[in-house]
Formats: sequence, structure tokens, C-alpha cells
Amino acid sequence: MCLALVVPVLYASPAHADFRVCNATQNLVGVGIGYRSKSGWITEGWWHVAGSSCKTLIEGPLSSRFYYLYAEDAERGGRWDGPISMCVAEKEFKIAGVTDCLARGFQRAGFQEYDTGEQASWMVQLTDEPATDGSAAVTGTNNQ
Repeated sequence: MCLALVVPVLYASPAHADFRVCNATQNLVGVGIGYRSKSGWITEGWWHVAGSSCKTLIEGPLSSRFYYLYAEDAERGGRWDGPISMCVAEKEFKIAGVTDCLARGFQRAGFQEYDTGEQASWMVQLTDEPATDGSAAVTGTNNQ
């Protein structure tokens, strides 16, 4: 089952500068994030986001323009993914590098790219509403 991805929403509250994921489904979701750090590419997970709740993945002002997200529905088996291949692991992980995932003992997953426009905060909302054209449902707002 392929679930529709997401509604990234920018919010302008200076007290809450971070990258958050909100789960608008009723099911538990596991989330992984990818980003470029000073030392190279990093993927991290799993955050468990209960149905109808939000979780902060990165605290503080965002340091990158692009972030990458992958999520799995822990109950129904669907996923929110994209075309960018990065490494994940079965258990909690923080992986340096996005190449040779299988050779290094990891799995590959397709991550969706989010262009935060160099904003300090970003929120992605996971939904199970499919887009009408079959693609991921992705929209964003800039509240500045």
C-alpha cells in the first residue's frame, strides 16, 4: 500500500525553531530523516510518532536547506517515500553516508526531499489521503 505523503508546513514561531513531523493518521508511524552535515550525509531514525500527534526530529534552527524524510506505517505496512536513495537500519540508527548501504549492512530506502527554503522551522504532516494524480500530496506555506 502506498500512502500519500505529506503536507510540509512552515511555521514562523521563533520559539519553536525545529523540524517536526505530525502524523495525521490513526496508526503508529516510524520516521527516518536524512540531511547533509558538515562531515557529510547522515540518516537517522527511528522516531515513533503515534497517531494524531507530532514529534520533533531536529531541535533548534535548521542548518540545512534540504531535508529528506522516509516513514513507515507500523500497523498497516504502508510507507511515505520518495526517489532519493539513503540508508536505514532495522533498529534505531544514525548512519554516516548514503552509498553502499547493502555492502555496509544497512537497507536502502527512498526518501522524499523537502526544500525548506533555508527557513529556521519546518513541519511535515503525514496523511493517508492520496493525491489525485497518484503522486505524493505535498504542499507548503511560508508564514513570513
